[in-house]
Amino acid sequence: MDPAAALRDLRQQALEAAEALGSLEPGEVDAAAVELIAEAERLKNSLCAVQAQAAVALKRARVEQRAHQPKPMRERGIGTEVALARRESPHRGGIHLGLAVVLTEELPHTLAAMRAGWCTEWRATQIAQGTACLSLVDRLRIDAELMSEESRTAGWGERRFRAEVDRLAYVADPAAAVARHEKAVSERHTSIRPVADGMVRLSALLPLAKGVSVHATLSRCADSARAAGDGRTRGQVMADTLVEGVLGDADVVPVTVQVTLSDAALLNLPGREGDEPGWVGAPGTGAIPLPADLVRDLVRRASDQGVAELKRLYLDRGGRLVAMESTARTFPTGLADFLTTRDRTCRTPGCDAPVRHHDHVRPHAEGGATSAANGQGLCEGCNYAKQAPGWSSRPLPGDPTVIETITPSGHRHLSRAPGPPPPQQHRLRLDLAFAQLGLAA
Repeated sequence: MDPAAALRDLRQQALEAAEALGSLEPGEVDAAAVELIAEAERLKNSLCAVQAQAAVALKRARVEQRAHQPKPMRERGIGTEVALARRESPHRGGIHLGLAVVLTEELPHTLAAMRAGWCTEWRATQIAQGTACLSLVDRLRIDAELMSEESRTAGWGERRFRAEVDRLAYVADPAAAVARHEKAVSERHTSIRPVADGMVRLSALLPLAKGVSVHATLSRCADSARAAGDGRTRGQVMADTLVEGVLGDADVVPVTVQVTLSDAALLNLPGREGDEPGWVGAPGTGAIPLPADLVRDLVRRASDQGVAELKRLYLDRGGRLVAMESTARTFPTGLADFLTTRDRTCRTPGCDAPVRHHDHVRPHAEGGATSAANGQGLCEGCNYAKQAPGWSSRPLPGDPTVIETITPSGHRHLSRAPGPPPPQQHRLRLDLAFAQLGLAA
């Protein structure tokens, strides 16, 4: 029996059920549509349990196959392979694999509830995370208390559900709860992620009291400014106050912003090519598109202040960046910079992490050249994952911008480098070292 074939038949039945709504009378659609939505939700939850069991089966089989390998190598790359199958980032694939192991080995009632269709993968994740610091006995008890009966948590919101998980965990082992809190405090940090329209989302993970205090202070500043007639919105005042409070009179760290755009866009030539967006990125973030007018203004202001360095990267007639080669084992600075510009983010399908490593598609030890055609930008995790036994990759013959990765299970995944902006003659790349962050405002 082919397990995947059975699910393909089920998927077709689900699609046919949705199409069948169109043949019902108007008075019959209401109830039928709601019932279909509810049943589809239960089916999704059951399929999440199926994925968890399949992930554990994959892990056990792979570890058994690698029994002769050093222990650190036995599980390497499995989470990435799960992520490729789920079409998500390797980070999320690793989380899913970890959750799958916990569900099958330590949370039997939660897994049964997922199989029955009334527990979502999100709630299963909350139970796994909330009880991670407990002994197996306490974990099993909370699992049974919350998930043995559907009526126990019926009607609960997600916040209430997680709060109840945390309450039960604190009662079960107060000392473990304190230790967990101390560990969480030690992991405080800030992070940055690009979002649409040339913005970034700056986040901070803080202890509860300090985080609430920061937000209350920003709120009070916003209320005072608005009461005094400030025309900015409340959110704008809070954001501006945060920036001013952090930067103040301190020496601002110069930031290199990379802008990739075509010559037509830079020169504002008429037509579509002159309106082609540019790609803007900064350290720790992947490149995002910005309208040509905004990019030209950014370049102009940087050039006026003498903080723009211009470098040219040329395309061939097919629109690909020209190849660059080196005889060294590691990618020299220029070639590494070239790969980062071409690939923008990690080349693993589903992974949007910034490029951290410059990797030989065909390993150097196997004769792979240190060249643009045999190079790719990867994040740290994906580069280590592809070093696991059974993984291989190669540029497709005739099109080195497409990388084919073959996983230990034999599945093939293609990754195509993002296309450069037209026209297909050459493109320019500017490194703008901003003396002040205010330049990008």
